[in-house]
Amino acid sequence: MSRPLVLDLFCGAGGMGTGLYRAGFDVLGVDLVEQPRYPFDFVRADALTFPLAGFDAVHASPPCQAYSEATGERCRDRHPRLIEPIRERLVAYGRPAVIENVPRAPLVGPILCGTMFGLVTETLELRRHRRFEAIGWEWPVLMAGCAHGQRKRTGGVYGGGGEDRAVAARHSGGGFTPDVATRRELMGMPWATQDELSEAVPPAYGEFVGRRLIEAL
Repeated sequence: MSRPLVLDLFCGAGGMGTGLYRAGFDVLGVDLVEQPRYPFDFVRADALTFPLAGFDAVHASPPCQAYSEATGERCRDRHPRLIEPIRERLVAYGRPAVIENVPRAPLVGPILCGTMFGLVTETLELRRHRRFEAIGWEWPVLMAGCAHGQRKRTGGVYGGGGEDRAVAARHSGGGFTPDVATRRELMGMPWATQDELSEAVPPAYGEFVGRRLIEAL
């Protein structure tokens, strides 16, 4: 049987794409920056102009820096705000789609977290909040909220060090994940670099969203 084809816009290193593949999609990734470790077919292109025709569904993860708590208020205007233009494109296309970003972004939809999916190491559990907006379909069920610190210390995957250590402590309930091996284990992305991990969506989120997308097709 043929698998539906999903377009993975702003694909990064392929965390979301890996989850979508596990959910049952074939995947094409598109990013403005070359992604040498992307696990599937990849095209270097602008997500705001890449053709949408021929895809059964679309996922988009536009840059989050303009909306992130980790970005200082005085620095937000230095970063693009692409949610509105990509939403306009996806609504016009008319196929099931989803947009992902940080909780403060102007999206409407549920927030997923690593504690919902058992993303843990021997001593840490992943606290990583991402919001998902459905376009052309509706979330079928309400989901249980995340729960931090009930069994393990929480850990965050943020940047590389220096001031990022303070940022991580503030946004991960005091936890900080200092080494790339632990970050890869928490995120479920053994192929990714430290910088790629800091911007990635864990594959577990992608698989969950992908299964809902397939139901909507």
